[in-house]
Amino acid sequence: MDSAEVKENRNVGNLEDRSIGSGECQALFCSESTRSGSSGLKRKRPLEEDNNGHLCQLRLIYKKLSWSEAPKNALVQLNELRPGLQYRMVSQTGPVHAPVFSIAVEVNGLTFEGTGPTKKKAKMRAAEMALKSFVQFPNAPQAHLAMGNISNPAADFTSDQADFPDTLFKEFESSPCSDGLSLCAAAAESELLSSELLRHGRLLRHTLDLMVQAQQRLGGIVPEPDGPKSPVALLNELRPGLRYACLSERAEGRRLRSFVMAVRVDGRIFEGCGRSKKLAKTQAAQCALQALFNIRTAPEGRTGLKASRKTCPHLPQVSDFADSIFHLVREKYRSLVGGCSPAHARHKSLAGIVMTRGLDLRHAQVVALSTGTKCINGEYLSDQGQVVNDCHAEVTARRALLRFLYSQLELFLSKRPEDWEESIFVRHKEFSYRLRDNVHFHMYVSTSPCGDGRLNSPYEISTDLHSSRHLMRKHRSHLRTKIESGEGTVPVRCRGAVQTWDGVLQGEQLITMSCTDKMTRWNVLGLQGALLSHFVEPLYLQSVTVGSLRHTGHLSRVLGQRQERLGPLPPTYRRNQPLLSGLSSTEHQQPGKASCVSVNWTLGDAQLEVVNTATGRRRDSGTPSRLCKHALFTRWNRLHRKVSSLGIHVSDSADSQIMYCEAKMAARPYQTAKQQWFKSLQETGLGTWVKKPPEQEQFLLSV
Repeated sequence: MDSAEVKENRNVGNLEDRSIGSGECQALFCSESTRSGSSGLKRKRPLEEDNNGHLCQLRLIYKKLSWSEAPKNALVQLNELRPGLQYRMVSQTGPVHAPVFSIAVEVNGLTFEGTGPTKKKAKMRAAEMALKSFVQFPNAPQAHLAMGNISNPAADFTSDQADFPDTLFKEFESSPCSDGLSLCAAAAESELLSSELLRHGRLLRHTLDLMVQAQQRLGGIVPEPDGPKSPVALLNELRPGLRYACLSERAEGRRLRSFVMAVRVDGRIFEGCGRSKKLAKTQAAQCALQALFNIRTAPEGRTGLKASRKTCPHLPQVSDFADSIFHLVREKYRSLVGGCSPAHARHKSLAGIVMTRGLDLRHAQVVALSTGTKCINGEYLSDQGQVVNDCHAEVTARRALLRFLYSQLELFLSKRPEDWEESIFVRHKEFSYRLRDNVHFHMYVSTSPCGDGRLNSPYEISTDLHSSRHLMRKHRSHLRTKIESGEGTVPVRCRGAVQTWDGVLQGEQLITMSCTDKMTRWNVLGLQGALLSHFVEPLYLQSVTVGSLRHTGHLSRVLGQRQERLGPLPPTYRRNQPLLSGLSSTEHQQPGKASCVSVNWTLGDAQLEVVNTATGRRRDSGTPSRLCKHALFTRWNRLHRKVSSLGIHVSDSADSQIMYCEAKMAARPYQTAKQQWFKSLQETGLGTWVKKPPEQEQFLLSV
């Protein structure tokens, strides 16, 4: 190899190490031609001296690097990204001559199961599904190039598809040079396909951008102006020289990373949270712009919305999806309160649960909603399970969801085949049921859940950065309890884990865990509770949207820290991390004192039910609510008799009576997961989960 060729390769290495400007590109061309002329070397095909010389020079650089590498399959790529994964054999079905193998792998706390005619193909399918859940690139061409997959576009596992909910907030961005790439692709195709440059997406992106710019200048093409500036760039123009500090970074084990970035502007500190430092900085800059300059910027990625929807019309942006969930819940609530009095229609906290099929919002349904901000007075506690202890909106919305789940199971167990298709459940394995594929539940709450998740809201921190960090570390993620018959929460006090019945009746305060604590519990044990876990696999929230008083960064830290020391869980249970988001504009809060009533509704109900939060019973008649323990236990008993063939053992007594607490304790996998959960809270020093008096669950129900 002559000296000129060696120098050319050295310049290519420089391209990889740093970005190249147009001026540097011209200098490269000039220096290269000078060296060629001085050395007197002769080429078989001399470079043209006209304007096309720039493009030919770059083609020559590509041609010098002619080595290539075979594309890697999904199994190899997953092993490089997550070394040491363990694949386990789940099942083998089908006849001997045509077996179907099922192999599962756990990645980022999620289990992915692949099937195939051989173990190798099943393992490959599981790896592809795992890669789809977290591998994303700014656009599809970069995904092919970085993964060495350009020769086999059909094997692209990074494209956003509506079948994979983990890509909900990772929509492809439009590339600024996508149009130009098509102009030069034909001319450089033969050189590019055989080049090791395919393995270096950054180098290829820089050089192709130079080719596009050169061709646009030659053809008189004026590039389109850039889109709207990002919040970080806009804030930097208004206040140059700002510095962002990373408050926290969580990347324990193989879980997703989460960053919290803070910036000081005009003596005030703003922070944001995201799955990357860039997203966290953007969120912090948005808060500062809105608070100091009254500037509302579009969420990141909004400018590429039109181009993205052409290829995937049902894949929404994060703020679009959150706003859609909010509008669905709000409109359903407005349609239901039309016949109620203004006192009942007014609320300070509204919660709703929306069911979707995949990511398509066209057929989304509100299946449960409720309002409320208070708990029962201790004097009205019932030993027959006939009162609702906690009337906070998030809690009653989840109890309303239980009624929907019971109705769907009853629908599946009906004798009409058409009802089976309408149910969201399908038979799974031998003794249980599970949700149909792509059925997801999303919760909307008008305010941050009470407890530790509401601390440090909104984003702005008014104290010094270091002192605020110390204060947050001291109280972060601790368990908190609600105030009886009031609003707000206090830290868990050093007392026994179980309250006493006579103590509460004699005036001792009834303790109820905060909504933040209960939501973090649902992320481990599921929404279905102990009774329904006899029949169905755990159900988890796919996303949580917060309307006002939102601090999704802190709420995300709380949800993650509660699971840090969580031990191994029974099969089908997992550490769930719902996608958190706020609205594009803060929801207006209802002023004034909180209402003393709570309303609830489940899909299929003709009207709302109004509950007195002080007594936990219906406001109009004083009768038990349809959400109380006794009512839900009655639904479970009826369902239990229908599926008696499952052989569920719930009582050792010889009579025909079933005790509520015995039925719950018989759900052994659920109880095992719950004990692991309580143990992890104590080991991390977050406090002890305080339980209600056991007498309230010791009531009987005739079989």
